[in-house]
Amino acid sequence: MDYKDYYKIMGVERDATQDELKRVYRRLARKYHPDVSKEPNAEAKFKEVQEAYEVLKDQEKRAAYDQLGSNWRQGQDFTPPPDWGRDFEFTTGFGGDREDSGFSDFFSSLFGQRSTFRSQHGGGGFGGGFASTGEDHAAKIQIDIEDAFRGGVRNIELKAPQLDEQGHVVVKPRTLKVTIPAGVLEGQKIRLGGQGSAGAGGGRAGDLYLEIGFKPHRLYQAEGRDLTLTLPIAPWEAALGATVPTPTLAGTVDLRIPPNAKTGQKLRLRGRGLPGPTPGDQYVVLKIVLPPADTAEAKELYERMQKELPFDPRAELIK
Repeated sequence: MDYKDYYKIMGVERDATQDELKRVYRRLARKYHPDVSKEPNAEAKFKEVQEAYEVLKDQEKRAAYDQLGSNWRQGQDFTPPPDWGRDFEFTTGFGGDREDSGFSDFFSSLFGQRSTFRSQHGGGGFGGGFASTGEDHAAKIQIDIEDAFRGGVRNIELKAPQLDEQGHVVVKPRTLKVTIPAGVLEGQKIRLGGQGSAGAGGGRAGDLYLEIGFKPHRLYQAEGRDLTLTLPIAPWEAALGATVPTPTLAGTVDLRIPPNAKTGQKLRLRGRGLPGPTPGDQYVVLKIVLPPADTAEAKELYERMQKELPFDPRAELIK
């Protein structure tokens, strides 16, 4: 999909104030409105300006869009970065079905139904009298798999967009102390009561919902409560069988490798995944690693194997 430079479409600098944007939008809307405009491609231009203004007029959308940086070119092939939206705090009214209608795939991937900013929580409600509950906030955070296994208290830093005194959108960090429950899974949410927007008229503050993701790990991949580890083994361990030390989140265990094991073979360590009502398992995928033939002795050994072992790795391919 094509990247869209909303600042270029509006014809403003990236540091334009919200008031400047409003004035430019009104001028462009009059210029390209399809009911009155004589400009070529007026309808397409009008929709493009509407989409750009939909993002830039909203301080949360604009701050999130700005996280992409300024090195993209209009029309350049675009895919949202893997960390798009991470640690970014927004109100739960941020995304919505309405905004998908008539806008580009680029917009939808960032702010529509396919967006990381979609939230399942409502935005607060009215209490008795004139008091009203503050709007809920949401953010996606990433934690270490070890934290999901053990639980604990961690400090997290979120990026929250605000308007400064000059009307520019700025992103200010705020740090929160969060209790991570042992066994939390990717996609689950932690609720922090009263950490959303302030209420009005004495109403209570909204809540903050943190959606959990896992940081990439050098050893493990998680799927639900199950973990997968790739375990390198030597050719003789695979051929003869062996008992080898194998890491788990709870510590190293001895794993029995059966004789004639193969690369890609999967072994299971029951209950060694993430904790829960039914603990997950750890799957160990075997990977046979050959020692290098980088000495005369090693080369001689490989030559002996070539002569003495009746082995053809391609026997099943050519018949």
